[in-house]
Amino acid sequence: MRHYCDQWVQEWCDNNGWTELFIERRNHYWAFPPNAVMPEPIPSTVLRVIKTERGLSSEEKTWIGLATALTVMGLILGYLMMCPMPLVLAFAFDAVTAAQLEVEY
Repeated sequence: MRHYCDQWVQEWCDNNGWTELFIERRNHYWAFPPNAVMPEPIPSTVLRVIKTERGLSSEEKTWIGLATALTVMGLILGYLMMCPMPLVLAFAFDAVTAAQLEVEY
């Protein structure tokens, strides 16, 4: 799951003189600092500040919406079927989604 929008990180790089941003892996950004000859990872403190300022990415919002919709469906189906299994399945999906929403620094 992408926790940052690439445009957010690019804007920070442009404002702070970092050049040639590239993404090594999902949520791992590298760029050339000012007057440097080797790329370095974007500092995790900077990524935390970006995340705090910008909030949830569009992908995170989508997953939260899916989890909410599935939970509501599980509640309705569980009530209509008089069975807890739809709610249990919704809970399992919600648990995985919540774990994916954790940002690793």
